[in-house]
Amino acid sequence: MNHMGSCEPKLRSPTPHILSRISPNQPAKLSYFSSVQSKRSRTRITAPLSSSPRNQQNQNQEAPISTATVTGRKAPENDAYGVEFKTLGGCKLGISRYPDFEYDARGGTGTGSGRGKRAAANSDLVGEVLSVSFDTKTLYIPPLMSSTTRFLGLPLPPFLKIDVVPDLFRGTIDRKSGQVDLEFRAKFWFSVGSIYRAPPLLVETVLTSEESSKGGLRSGKGERLDEEGKCRLVGVATVDAIDDFLMDSFLSLPTECLASLNAQISFTADAV
Repeated sequence: MNHMGSCEPKLRSPTPHILSRISPNQPAKLSYFSSVQSKRSRTRITAPLSSSPRNQQNQNQEAPISTATVTGRKAPENDAYGVEFKTLGGCKLGISRYPDFEYDARGGTGTGSGRGKRAAANSDLVGEVLSVSFDTKTLYIPPLMSSTTRFLGLPLPPFLKIDVVPDLFRGTIDRKSGQVDLEFRAKFWFSVGSIYRAPPLLVETVLTSEESSKGGLRSGKGERLDEEGKCRLVGVATVDAIDDFLMDSFLSLPTECLASLNAQISFTADAV
């Protein structure tokens, strides 16, 4: 029996030199190396997209932000325009109960600026009111004298002269309807040669292409701008006494006066 038991095979454990080759720490080292490699792989992929200035610039160029997309529509623009005013022939001036003076105002001119709104860039003003203001330093209205004015079919006496000196000219112009409403204030200086010069008559009114405000003595009806920019502007004003016996008596001051001017208004196309 003992001999048979000694013949049974014996289980042998791995040799020490084989166990030493398989270290229990090796799997941990492999896991750490795989994690580092995975992080490095992710870094190589994402870093150029998120941190490269060149790629950021390309992204901005490829997908620009549109103002129209954000707001839904483009805001109206305010535009400034040059305005030119010219007086023409066939005008009339009337004062008190006297017949109207026939007045040829050709040669009168003035420049100013206008401001309005337009719906979109490079579009004309349509249905918008333009606010205008003229520079009175550039505004010239021919004087009433023998060469420009007739009364009862006859020219004024050679030495009689009435200078018109504006100090306010502004208002609104609707370029679609053609309606014009301009505040006008000026001094009218009567003189007879170097012998006599009266204090100025102050005339203040609204020159309009519509029907003028009606006074007790005077009224007028204008005409709107046509395709050439021509119009008729009318205005009625009350003229106060000036404490000059000759003028107050001759003109029956205070009284009313009527201005009826044929004019042409044009606009520059350049916006600033």
